[in-house]
Amino acid sequence: MTGGVNSFQVSGYGPERAGWTRVFARDSLARRLDWPILLSAIALSLLGSLLVYSATRNRTELNQGDPYYFLVRHWLNTGIGLALMVGAIWLGHRALRTAVPLLYGVSVLLILLVLTPLGSTINGAHSWIKLPGGFSLQPSEFVKITIILGMAMLLAARVDAGDRPHPDHRTVLQALGLAVVPMLIVMLMPDLGSVMVMVVIVLGVLLASGASNRWIFGLMSAGAIGAVTVWQLGILDEYQINRFAAFANPELDPAGVGYNTNQARIAIGSGGLTGSGLFHGSQTTGQFVPEQQTDFVFTVAGEELGFVGGALIIGLLGVILWRACRIARDTTDLYGTIVAAGIVAWFAFQTFENIGMTLGIMPVTGLPLPFVSYGGSSMFAVWLAVGLLQSIRVQRPMSA
Repeated sequence: MTGGVNSFQVSGYGPERAGWTRVFARDSLARRLDWPILLSAIALSLLGSLLVYSATRNRTELNQGDPYYFLVRHWLNTGIGLALMVGAIWLGHRALRTAVPLLYGVSVLLILLVLTPLGSTINGAHSWIKLPGGFSLQPSEFVKITIILGMAMLLAARVDAGDRPHPDHRTVLQALGLAVVPMLIVMLMPDLGSVMVMVVIVLGVLLASGASNRWIFGLMSAGAIGAVTVWQLGILDEYQINRFAAFANPELDPAGVGYNTNQARIAIGSGGLTGSGLFHGSQTTGQFVPEQQTDFVFTVAGEELGFVGGALIIGLLGVILWRACRIARDTTDLYGTIVAAGIVAWFAFQTFENIGMTLGIMPVTGLPLPFVSYGGSSMFAVWLAVGLLQSIRVQRPMSA
């Protein structure tokens, strides 16, 4: 470096390291970050902490008598997530590319451990690993990232090397095989919500890679056939079948399987334009909506902050998606484009599914709202994804 400018010590970039040294100069790193994504994600996490606190401060059966129990943990999860984001930026998505086989192997091993006695069931889903100190780990959240990185590595390898203009059929098959293995294991848990997200990720990755449209239509057809087969073979647990039945007919059992959705709609509908005021929601205070700090956190915003609060959350998530799409468009290598596009597909579908199930337009699947819902594994995964997005933007050539 010339001119006395200090730079970060970045390793793992192979032959590109010297070319990227000036990218990490301290006087340019802050300028190259995508601040709308970062500030929107921070705002969502802070807003989520208030909603989580409102939903849990009176839940003595959950907070162990400490009204700040979930609030403090939500802040802690956010802090760890921010640290993971910084680590991802420092390492860079290109360095992580070389570690994909290791990351993939570890993630598959973790979801396999869920199927052993080490796994535990929470809210009907056997998809967790209990850790010391009362913490739990949901490996399927991190599988979403490894599927994106792994498929991107395979699909972009020969294209970025200049050997082909787009992935060939053999490469697409290899990428699909990489994704199918963890998806089948997650289905055995069963964690249908995570599998749905992974299917959307796979489609988004293939679209971004330039693979033939025949693959997209073929996979959509295969997915429809697979869904019918899963239903007919009885692979789903009874509670999951009941959730789909309640979605198809909300009046089927309003005091049973349809209770969550009905109470969620009542809470959101009672908020009106500006809501009843933070910490003053009768549905939230009365604990009528189950799992309000996790799956149904949007109902707290709808009731206590009204349409304005709900629109704010959707708007902030929209900013993240918009900026991520721009990063995918502007990056100069296919690998970065695919990674960014996979994250967009993940965030977009999970947001739509979570908010949709509170409004009764999507089935209840237990997916958290990115950055807002309480949950360490989800928070760590989405902030890692933000770190990957920032890394892709930071590592663009200065002229791009």
